[in-house]
Amino acid sequence: MQLFVNIIVLSSIYALIACGYVLIYRVSRVLNLAHGELMMLGSYLLLTTASSFSGHPAAAIAAAVVLSLTVGVLVYVFLMRKMTGEMALAAVLTTVALGILLRGLMVLIWSAQQQYPGQALGFSNPAIALPGGGRISTFAALLVLATALTYAALFFFLRFGRWGVRMRAAGQNPLLAAQRGINLHAVYALAWGLSTLTGSIAGMLISLDSGLTNTMVIIGLKAFPAALVGGLDSLAGALVGALIIGAAEVLSIQYIDPLLSDVVPFLILIAMLVVRPWGLFGTREELDRV
Repeated sequence: MQLFVNIIVLSSIYALIACGYVLIYRVSRVLNLAHGELMMLGSYLLLTTASSFSGHPAAAIAAAVVLSLTVGVLVYVFLMRKMTGEMALAAVLTTVALGILLRGLMVLIWSAQQQYPGQALGFSNPAIALPGGGRISTFAALLVLATALTYAALFFFLRFGRWGVRMRAAGQNPLLAAQRGINLHAVYALAWGLSTLTGSIAGMLISLDSGLTNTMVIIGLKAFPAALVGGLDSLAGALVGALIIGAAEVLSIQYIDPLLSDVVPFLILIAMLVVRPWGLFGTREELDRV
């Protein structure tokens, strides 16, 4: 039972991060390789708001969420907007440079020491006993719940929401969408904002559960294979890919060698690129455009 719980928790972490990769790629065909750094920035923003709103954890969390959404929008407005219309490689390299810059700034501002936002907010993290002898921490359970709610909200938003339909239209045919009066820059800014927000929520919950260090960016990087295995333009694929990566990693730790935990996701990624480069649920024609 505990093995199953570990798989579900790790898969939820990867799924919540992976949906950010999918959102940006699905709308603008850009691979955001700074997603892990933006996720970690959300955690540090929570640490900052926790000290600024001492004694008011709800206000601190709300402020961190709003700031994370704003950061994503600002990244597009002041940086990625200039990459619109340029070749895909230029946009990808821009995100790489952004990630390096953010990582350095976060070390300079908050240091590289491990910190605990949960303590600053006054939260405890008791374990919850599950049927069958399994146990799960409170914030790990909240992370699983947050993943389920996030995907449900995104599916509903993209299917029925006015701006969600515009995002889908921009992703399928940006020229036709622009001709029909859709503001592409507003759509792209929204996609970057939502992507950063979902990643930041994952980072905040991870830091509340196990603490915050600058190595959190590795978790964001390991979620990228989950997005590609499932298909970079499919939210449902991101869920399946996260489950595959999470299960493979937990099982390799349990039955082979814990040192393989950082290797397994990328071994699966390489295998998928050889067999089916567009992912399990991805669209082959769209991936060929990159």
